[in-house]
This record gives sequence, C-alpha cells and structure tokens, in this order.
Amino acid sequence: MRYELWLALRYLFAKHRERFISISAVLSIGGVALGVAALITILAVMTGFRHDYTEKFVGVNAHLLVTSPEGIPEAEVASLSQQLRSLEHVVGVSPFITGQAVVRTPEQPLGVLVRGIDPEHEPEVTRLHTYLLAGTLPTDDRQALIGTQLSLFLRAGPGDRLVLISPVDGRAHELTISGMFRSGMYESDAFLVVMHLRRAEQVYQLKDRVHGVSLRLDALEHSNAVQEAARARLGPRYTVKTWMELNPALFGALRVEKIVMFVIATLIVLVAALNITSMLTMIVMEKTREIGILRALGATQGSVARLFLAQGCLVGLLGIGLGLAGGLALTLNLTNLMHWIERTFGVALFPADIYYLDYLPTQINSSDVIAVVTAAFGLAVLAGTYAAFRAARLIPVEALRYE
Repeated sequence: MRYELWLALRYLFAKHRERFISISAVLSIGGVALGVAALITILAVMTGFRHDYTEKFVGVNAHLLVTSPEGIPEAEVASLSQQLRSLEHVVGVSPFITGQAVVRTPEQPLGVLVRGIDPEHEPEVTRLHTYLLAGTLPTDDRQALIGTQLSLFLRAGPGDRLVLISPVDGRAHELTISGMFRSGMYESDAFLVVMHLRRAEQVYQLKDRVHGVSLRLDALEHSNAVQEAARARLGPRYTVKTWMELNPALFGALRVEKIVMFVIATLIVLVAALNITSMLTMIVMEKTREIGILRALGATQGSVARLFLAQGCLVGLLGIGLGLAGGLALTLNLTNLMHWIERTFGVALFPADIYYLDYLPTQINSSDVIAVVTAAFGLAVLAGTYAAFRAARLIPVEALRYE
C-alpha cells in the first residue's frame, strides 16, 4: 500500500483528539450515499413510469401508422399490407379508420374518438382483445366496444344500446355494446369507441376507403428503422408515423422531466461534495505540522496532493458503494414499502381509480446507474481537489515555524 493511501485512511478515521474529523468523514460518506440512493431510486421510478405508460399506449395503439391524405381504397389495402408485411421486423398489419364523433349520454352529449377495425387482423397490431373485461371485439357492423370509464358515463354495459352521432352528416347510428375493455390509460378507457370497419365507413361516408394501415413490430426499438424503410418502399404518397409521433408532447415531457429530476437530485450529492471539501480543509489545517514534516523528509507537492485527493476519492467510493446498495434495495422493494405504508397508516398513496395503478413501476437501467456513479465520483474528486491543492502549496519552513 502506498503511504499516501495509508495516511489518507489514518487521517480520515482518527481515534483520539481528531474525533470530530472522523464524525465529519462519516457524515460526508452518508451524504454521498443518500444522494446516490435518491438518484438511483428517482431515475428508476421515472424510467418505470415511462415504460409503463409506453406499454399501455402501444397496447391500445399500433407501433406505426401508414396513412394517405385522400384515404386508401379497400381494393389497394391487400397489396399495401403485403408490401408492409415483407418489411423486416413487421409482425402485424391491419387497416383502420379513425375520427371524432359524439355519443349521447344520460346527462349531455360526449365527444369520443372512434376507431374502425378489422376484427380478424386487429389482434395482430394491438392488445385490445387482452384488455377485455366482458364481451368481445365488435364482430359485425352493429356492434361497438367501449372502455370502462365510458361505460360509467353511459351507465351501460354489454348488450345495451349506444347512440353515436356522425360529425359528417349528423346522422345517429345505433349500435349494441359488444364488450368493455380496461387498458390502464384514462384517455382510451373514457373516450375510445371501437367499431367494425364497415360501420366506420358509413359513419364517415368514406365510400370503400380506409384512413390507413396500422403496423406492429417485434420491438419498439425498430420503429425508426422500419419507418424509413416503409417510406422508401411506398414513396411520397403515404405518410408513415411512429408511436412516438402520435403523442410527442407527452413523451417529450416525460423525457424532460427525467432530466430535470436528475439535475435536482444531483444537488444532494453536490451538498455532500461541499461537506467533503470542508472536512478535508479541516484536516489540512489540523495536520499542518505533519504535512510540513512530510515535505521536509522529501515528499513532493504531487505526493501531498495525492494524499488528500485519495481521501476525497475514498469518501466518494464508500458513499457510492453504500448508496448503490441502498438505492437498488429500495427500488426493488418500493412497491412493498408503499403497501406497508398504506396498511399501517390507512391511506391510499395511489388510488387505482385515479392513477390506474396500484404499485410504483420501477425499472433500473444500467446507463442510469453508470451516470449516477460517474456524477457522484466526479463531484467527490472535485471536492478533494481544493484541499489537495492547498496542502500541496504548504511550504515546509512555514508549516514548522511555530512547532
């Protein structure tokens, strides 16, 4: 062991009159550990929320949409679908019609989003069939599927009547509710009405046309690559949008929020780094005589600087290690902790009817952990730099003059 490291450990954890320095070292390590644990937990929760919302969003919506401004004739849908199925990573293709309409409710008319589907191919591109709580997907042009929240608004369920007013000609269309679904997304559960493709053509008077074709991929990560391939294959007549482009504001907000939370939580580590700086500065003042002796015995400025820089690194590494273990443990048991708080104090932290979840979704990304460790260690090194620079500049004669 190099003597600088040995002295660094000895100075940090003194046993007698420098007990205050030892307490400061423990507090500095604790501050770094707390900051690292908080950062890991916050980023895991933010990543979990994003992943959870993404899974729910693409469960109701397709990964890619291919549309045309003038619509796509039904006679061309088969050939277009065949071209898209031949693309790499495409596992499902289905035509669709989408638009807005008005539903009559017991209180007042309600604006809804209508989606016309092909019940034979729709399970290839969405998971609506897995979200069913009762009934089935609409199998003919007299049926419609609605979400659980819309069912509450209408006070109706499977087998009841649904009156939909077309925005094109104001005509009322009577449908029978074939089933109810719960996706976990309030917007879909409260405002989405799914009907057969043929009935949607009548509602919007499309005359044997569809708005587009939806695609599902084997993995979301391939969305941009398949988008470019589809554009190259189909030409400028068609517009190809990814799932991210369907709701850019929300996904952009989630990304920005994660960055902001990282910056805010890093302030905890910054405070701990300032504590490291003050602790090491006190050690330099306390050990002025010893530093003078070391310099008189031949220790170089670089050697003295490494001694105090090693102390900052040791505090950082110990704090990062403890914070990493604590953060991972807290993240993995966050849901159990939430349930314990709810049982103990009789409160609902996340009411299911409001948040559509009964647990905190968490996902630990290795890139996030590496970013946290790198930031914390960098701040610890910077914190030790000032004390190392100050100690290295001590002149042996001045350090020993009054000893």
